[in-house]
Amino acid sequence: MKTKISLIKCRSYESALVFENVQKAITLLGGISEFIKPKSRVLVKPNLLIAKPPELGITTHPEVVRAVIRLLKTIDCTLMLGDGPSVWGYQVENVNAVYEATGMKAMCAQEDVALVDFDKRRWRGKFPLTTWLDQCDYVVNVPKFKTHQLTVLTGAVKNLFGLVSGTYKTELHKNYFNRDDFSGIVVDIYNEIRPALTVVDGITALEGEGPGTTGKLRQAGVLLAGVDCVALDSILALLMGIRPLDATTTKNAALRHIGTHAVEDIEILGDRLTDCAGEPFLLPTASSLSQKLHPAVISLAKKLIRYYPCVERDHCIRCAGCIKACPTKAITMKKKGIVFDYSKCIACFCCQETCPAKAITIKKSLAAKIIGL
Repeated sequence: MKTKISLIKCRSYESALVFENVQKAITLLGGISEFIKPKSRVLVKPNLLIAKPPELGITTHPEVVRAVIRLLKTIDCTLMLGDGPSVWGYQVENVNAVYEATGMKAMCAQEDVALVDFDKRRWRGKFPLTTWLDQCDYVVNVPKFKTHQLTVLTGAVKNLFGLVSGTYKTELHKNYFNRDDFSGIVVDIYNEIRPALTVVDGITALEGEGPGTTGKLRQAGVLLAGVDCVALDSILALLMGIRPLDATTTKNAALRHIGTHAVEDIEILGDRLTDCAGEPFLLPTASSLSQKLHPAVISLAKKLIRYYPCVERDHCIRCAGCIKACPTKAITMKKKGIVFDYSKCIACFCCQETCPAKAITIKKSLAAKIIGL
């Protein structure tokens, strides 16, 4: 049998419209009780990367989360909502500030849902995940549709990286800085958790230099739902105008036979893919190489063709957020502003994700400039 996901057009975040379309997406798959037993304890996991308002498209919109919560309430579930936001070096961003800025605190107060802090952890193989997973029966994943410098796409699978407890996110970036290795760890986390249900907020998305403040807002106008996060990401890739295996997490999952990536093995319920896809997304500079060169050429050239973060000094506000965000301490503050030590830089682009002023851009190696990438 084919893996089923639902794809529904949704033009805005008007509360009643979002609820109607989230309910439709889940009903097409069999209804909420098909995935969650009544009276269960459920952890709702949105994408709350940084303390920015939902209008910027960086975080899951609270109206999509509200719709999911209201459907779970119809079967008398006990609900908690949480995420592990960005880590600045070895300092976790203020979780309460993130909940407030993203609109989650107000929404949860209105819906009488507990907000939780991922401050305690339990080791699960290579990584520690929040102990709130031990307090719930199910995880419902509510990611945001965005581009990503390392993985090309961040969606259903990548959102679960937020379950990693506290500052250990920094350690994972340091220990698995190669994009393929990092994608492998993300897939490991997905394989460990396997959410009972995923609802993707794709009403507005980010393209270009995502997934943070330097991304460009894109009206995608869709909601997706399903159980198989690899299948959901495969359809998100097609909506972006790329192949499913161009997303490095999907490629890693496919190599390990985790989830469904082949389009012919996925059944889309609801609206047609061709009716939802628009112009191809702008891709992140650091992730666009695989779209332009043959894999054999990439293998030969990858040591010469590199991308690094750099600062636009006219935009920099000297807040030192990038210094705190850097897992390898490759950034320092001088009189002229921030300075990168490229001998330490692992090109994880954590600095770009967290820069509030959109001052971190991409520097190309000489080979990349010559080839025109």
